[in-house]
Amino acid sequence: MILLGTLTSYSQETNAPKFGKGLFNLVGQDSTWTMKIATRMQFLSIATWDEGADGGLANPEQNFLVRRARLKFDGFAYTPKLTYKLELGLSNRDISGASAFTSNAPRYILDAVVMWNFYENFELWVGQTKLPGNIERVISSGNLQQVDRSLLNSRFNIDRDAGIQLRHHFNLSDNFLVREKFAISQGEGRNITTGNLGGHQYTARLEFLPFGEFEGSGDYSGSDLKREAKPKLMLAVNYDTNQNAVKTRSNQGSYMTNDIGFYETNINTFFFDGMFKYNGFSFMWEYANRDADNPIARNSDGTETGDVVWVGDGLNLQSGYMLAKDWEISGRYTNINLDDITGRDAETQYTLGLSKYIVGHKLKVQTDLSYLSVDGGSDELMYRLQFDVHF
Repeated sequence: MILLGTLTSYSQETNAPKFGKGLFNLVGQDSTWTMKIATRMQFLSIATWDEGADGGLANPEQNFLVRRARLKFDGFAYTPKLTYKLELGLSNRDISGASAFTSNAPRYILDAVVMWNFYENFELWVGQTKLPGNIERVISSGNLQQVDRSLLNSRFNIDRDAGIQLRHHFNLSDNFLVREKFAISQGEGRNITTGNLGGHQYTARLEFLPFGEFEGSGDYSGSDLKREAKPKLMLAVNYDTNQNAVKTRSNQGSYMTNDIGFYETNINTFFFDGMFKYNGFSFMWEYANRDADNPIARNSDGTETGDVVWVGDGLNLQSGYMLAKDWEISGRYTNINLDDITGRDAETQYTLGLSKYIVGHKLKVQTDLSYLSVDGGSDELMYRLQFDVHF
């Protein structure tokens, strides 16, 4: 309240937008800055069962949690060509991961980035934010088609990092849009205060939109809530290389330590993904592949430490159809095949989802049922129910 009071006292205009458009829109007295303040919450219930010895359900577990609770600030500073975004996570899952590399402090900051449109279609980003990785990761967790992201994302995504990004777009024809995104980052994930332990991370992504832009940036939003009047398609390829990486999943996962400090190897991740939408129907696909120069971590004498880079590939296919009164039914198929050296079994997950959009993604109820098949392991059934509200 003190923060809001201070901001209000120095602003010329304060107004409360309609639901889902932020709590406050602040405009500087001389109109040289703006700030939109918003918040969102997700309340999640999960129930899981393992496959019993007789083929039935066993070991039931149930959990309620605040999955996400966040504050968001965005606007421009000095000129509309210089924009910014600040997002803070307050739930336990948002701030978890305190370690010596984060000064043993909670990781409150999700995004802290400034974006400068310095020349025509060129934009420079500086700070901490999502890298231009797989489409499912870049889609906001508040705009997902199902309760949460897929197993492919949890195994292969390159998430957030601190660094710089250069973005550009151009048209091949009146409708054919091409977007280029490049990033150089620290390579160890978000909120790292002690580093850089290894090398740097380099990311490149090319996006092709042959039929033009989606309504309301729908290429980075789950479900066809806009019910596209004409077919819209985005195809994208992405390559990421993390030089002298020290974590098991590129800039994610656990640190790989050995007898002389940290084990380092080059880790490369490739994505091919895309989105198609038309008249309430949506289809999203992702293929991921990760390799490493030397995926098995070793000590200086050549003995194995027990740490292994998560190398392998994954496929995620997801589709949905908008019904009357903004109900949607959706389905997802995910297959994960990590290499034998990781010691992890192949996983296949099938998910059936149902969503009710009350005010689009800003106010919705989502539920899904998933069956996870694990080669050589115990299969699992999972039911989830989530309520999402964005002010």
